Amino acid sequence: MTLAYPLDDHRTEVPAAGITELMDRVGVRMTYARNEEIYGQGDDVEFLYRVVSGSVRTIRLTSDGRRQVGDFYYPGDLFGLETGPDHRFSAEALTDCIVLVVKRSSVRAAAGDAALDRAILSATHRELDRAQSHLLLLGRKTAQEKVAAFLLSLAERVPDESVELAMGRQDMADYLGLTIETVSRMLSQLQAASVVEFPAARRFRVCKWERLEELAD
Repeated sequence: MTLAYPLDDHRTEVPAAGITELMDRVGVRMTYARNEEIYGQGDDVEFLYRVVSGSVRTIRLTSDGRRQVGDFYYPGDLFGLETGPDHRFSAEALTDCIVLVVKRSSVRAAAGDAALDRAILSATHRELDRAQSHLLLLGRKTAQEKVAAFLLSLAERVPDESVELAMGRQDMADYLGLTIETVSRMLSQLQAASVVEFPAARRFRVCKWERLEELAD
């Protein structure tokens, strides 16, 4: 499980401003090109990461070669926080991005063991909520409901604007447990029903919020 939470999330016990200030003070800004690996599955956990600009995806390759997208992270999100000694997912730049990188040992030295442990515990609680929601999405909803719920989660970030899709159809499919053909078909159906509108392949806006919420519920 890859742990991540927005730094302004009120549920974390570690003051967001303190972590932000600490990472800004001792972290290094790294630039990653689209699809470039940030850390690998099975790598030792040595650093903490925060998205400054762009977006990041976490993925896991199964023994039979299939790819599962764990989650997507956006500016302000902290990722790479693990409870174990190595990364269970790899992280890649979904788009060209800037990531603030800081050694865990530096955070521990500056904030103390207790503060870092509280951060991990808080992130674990939140990630369990995310994992349960993702499991429900994968196991109990129809293909149309999965796609609708995914679009709704993105649209809620910018409810009054059109939404830029950082991820492609394959990323969506690997996150939702669908084929790319099914994802494309569901998007076409939602657009045909005027629930959403796609003025471009990587941009959409919600036309019928109540209907999208019904499908996603």
